[in-house]
Amino acid sequence: MQAMLFAAGLGTRLQNETASKPKALVQIGGKTLLERAIDKLKAEGVQKIVVNVHHFAGLIIDFIESKDWGIPVLISNESEKLLETGGGLKKAGSFFSDDSPILIYNVDILSNIDLNDLKRTHLNSGALATLVVRKRETQRYFKFDEEKNLVGWLNKKTGETIIAKPDTFETATEIAFSGIHIVQPELLKLMPDEDRFSIVKVYLELAKTRNIKAYFDTSDSWIDVGKPEQLAEARARFK
Repeated sequence: MQAMLFAAGLGTRLQNETASKPKALVQIGGKTLLERAIDKLKAEGVQKIVVNVHHFAGLIIDFIESKDWGIPVLISNESEKLLETGGGLKKAGSFFSDDSPILIYNVDILSNIDLNDLKRTHLNSGALATLVVRKRETQRYFKFDEEKNLVGWLNKKTGETIIAKPDTFETATEIAFSGIHIVQPELLKLMPDEDRFSIVKVYLELAKTRNIKAYFDTSDSWIDVGKPEQLAEARARFK
């Protein structure tokens, strides 16, 4: 398995922490988020990791180059332009081989999800992409039908909806995305022509004709440390 680690975000909600460093280098329990993510991916069999960088890119590059990770940890540099999730994956495409799935993981996620079970489920389903979802309250939800097929997306705050499969959209299950997904390398050939775009909109467009599935995560630990209160929770847990 190969992996894309999204670490290019501005971290604007953690301003006290990210005024002088990127979110990826914020520490929890004496370890940076980046180190925790790399350690988890490596421990679960990932053999190559590509990290995208933008905000304080040089600090992340220096940090990665300062350690022997035991596996290749490569840089996809977005210093000149932040490309969002879809554009970031597209730019990094040349780093990936065609012979194994690409795990995509947000650097600010702390989770004990079994990534090998995710990989097995993904491969057994024949899906082009499998999105990890979890029951929790948020403003934005994916919608999946009884067969775990992606049928749409909605924003509860703004009322915006994107419908991939109208026949089942209204009755489908609303569930929150966990910032973890796994895709077939074929996806890279189906990207839009532009350089900056959201991977979510790519999934929703492809779901009209392709197999985009859900993986329902019931593991006992998942924290998105993108907000101050969640960062404090994580530090209390990992102190």
